[in-house]
Formats: sequence, structure tokens, C-alpha cells
Amino acid sequence: MKAIIVEDEVLAQEELSYLINTHSSIKIEATFDDGLDVLKYLQTHEVDAIFLDISIPSLDGVLLAQNISKFAHKPYIVFITAYKEHAAEAFEIEAFDYILKPYHESRIVTMLQKLESHFARDKQSVNKPEDVHPAQGSATRVSHSINLIKDERIIVTDINDIYYAAAQEKVTQVYTRKEEFTMPMNITELCNRLPEEHFFRCHRSYCVNLSKIREIVPWFNNTYILRLSDLDFEVPVSRSKVKEFRQLMRF
Repeated sequence: MKAIIVEDEVLAQEELSYLINTHSSIKIEATFDDGLDVLKYLQTHEVDAIFLDISIPSLDGVLLAQNISKFAHKPYIVFITAYKEHAAEAFEIEAFDYILKPYHESRIVTMLQKLESHFARDKQSVNKPEDVHPAQGSATRVSHSINLIKDERIIVTDINDIYYAAAQEKVTQVYTRKEEFTMPMNITELCNRLPEEHFFRCHRSYCVNLSKIREIVPWFNNTYILRLSDLDFEVPVSRSKVKEFRQLMRF
């Protein structure tokens, strides 16, 4: 796995290089302290990951990442910055992680482990024959995770860890067994990012992970209440969704 570091503070650049070399098999191909130099480098070189500060000369990290996200070969982008207010923008360009300075070494180690794991899984996915487009002979990255936001941080989360999502005005709350995330989007947009074979929009305000349903309880007006494994919360099925739900659950 090949990567570059974009950081204009020499000590920070050296520390990050040391941690990556010590705790992963990722190869640092080059380091940069200027955004435009990165774009020039990427015109002739491909990398798998970019560790990116936001406050850098010529072209700030967010704009640089927005440009990179349009590339045919999209590297994983990990922001490592002192600026927490850009987390939402990082989410929009599907950054892999967003780490705030000053960070603990354990935080970097955890990120590196996840990064290598996702890289290996994505590499395996794109090598499967069914993922190859016959016209192009190339593969599309298959996603088994989604980026969720909590406390100005982007958390790469396995979709199987999500139990349900609930609409709340202009945002959507996403719940795992132990955590709650606030997503800056409506529930329709969130549901569109989740695989429909696993998630069902059971109500205008709720989307549920079908594999987490423990009990289906009949409710008034021929509707249902869904009790989920490990959680006390009950998710409703609206009247307009009952027929589709019954067909989906085969009863």
C-alpha cells in the first residue's frame, strides 16, 4: 500500500512518518508541504492513501481533497488537522478518517489498522470477476462501510453495525448497539447510501437494518412495531409500508 504525507510542519511530518512506518506496512512514497505540488505529483503517480493536513500553502487541504476526489483512481484520504470545523466537508468528499491534533498514538494506530484492513478487503472485492465492467475491464470499489460523524470526527463504520436511523428535522440520527451519530443529511439521502438488501425504509422517519429485527409485534391499524436485538427501542412500520414489509419478510 503506497501513501504520501501532506504536512507543512516538519516535526509533525516526521512524527507521522515514524508512526506509519512503525505500526503499518504502508510505504511512504513522498512527503509534501504544498498543495499544488501534490496535484503535480499525482498527475504522474498513483497512491492508495493520502495523510493530509488542512492548513497548507498554495491550496488548502479541503480544496486539495475535493480535487483528488474527482480522480478516476481515488485514494483514501485521512485528514490530520487542528481544525475541527471542516469535519462535515470531509464527510461530503468521503474522507476515510478525520483526526484532530493533538492526537494520541493509539488513535493513529487504530486508524492504520482499519485503513489496511479496508484496503485489503477492497482490493479483494475489485479482483472478483463479477465486479469487472465488461466494456472497461476495470473494477468498482465495493463498499462494506459508511462514514458516520460523531464529535466532529469521521468514524468508518461497518454497515452491519448499524441498527436503525431516525429522521430529526434536517439531520438523521444513526444508531449502533452502543453509539449514536448525527448525520448532516435527510433520512432519504442516508438510506440511499445503505444497501437496500439489508436496510428497509419502514416509515417516513425510520430506516431499519433487517438483520437486527428480533420480534415483529402486531400494532393498531394492521401495522407493526419492530423490536431490535440488543436495544430497547421499538421501530414502527407505517401503514403505507406494511404490504412491502410483509412481502420482504415473507409472511
